[in-house]
Amino acid sequence: MKALGDPQTITTVDLLRHGHCQGGEIYRGSTDVALSETGWAQMRDSVEQHLESERGPWDKIVSSPLTRCRVFAEQTSERLAIPLCIEPDFREYSFGEWEGRIVKEVYTETPEAVRAFYRDPENNAPPGGENFVAFRERLVNAWEKLFESHQGQHLLLIQHGASIRGLLLHFLAMPSASMTRLEVPYAGMIRLRIISDDTGHRPVLSRLNHVFGV
Repeated sequence: MKALGDPQTITTVDLLRHGHCQGGEIYRGSTDVALSETGWAQMRDSVEQHLESERGPWDKIVSSPLTRCRVFAEQTSERLAIPLCIEPDFREYSFGEWEGRIVKEVYTETPEAVRAFYRDPENNAPPGGENFVAFRERLVNAWEKLFESHQGQHLLLIQHGASIRGLLLHFLAMPSASMTRLEVPYAGMIRLRIISDDTGHRPVLSRLNHVFGV
């Protein structure tokens, strides 16, 4: 950990959501599905455009263990010779009984439950779904362990829609009910800079929902 009194240090974090997936518009949460061809193209475009616009690649890639993130992370790590870490606690939120089901069908059957979850996820988890407070805690704990040993570096975190939102809620000190106010498109890249000095650590949002090629 950076000692107080040290010069200012900036840690850059790029949050990249996986691309479009196979299986259609379902609650895929903890369901392990692969990227579609479109999803592969989306993620390749994001990475290539980043490399063209930046001075160099990332210092490290950190990925969710789920296939739609991990396989692309492994290939990118090997191609660019960047160290890779698979972090189980960056996996997606588990939607319980909604897992693998078509989003529209779930809403048609239980509209009030769906609306309640998106309005107040902490108190209205899907049947059998992950406790949202525990979900946020595991994300934050994983981030803090990563940050502890990687200050001053440029990190690429390949994750999911809800897990990225969960981290943004933490970085921006927002309540869980604000989750639906944060849009995270497929292969969208969000950048934060964590400025550390003798007053502590200050997150600054410097790129929001940038989809390369759009």
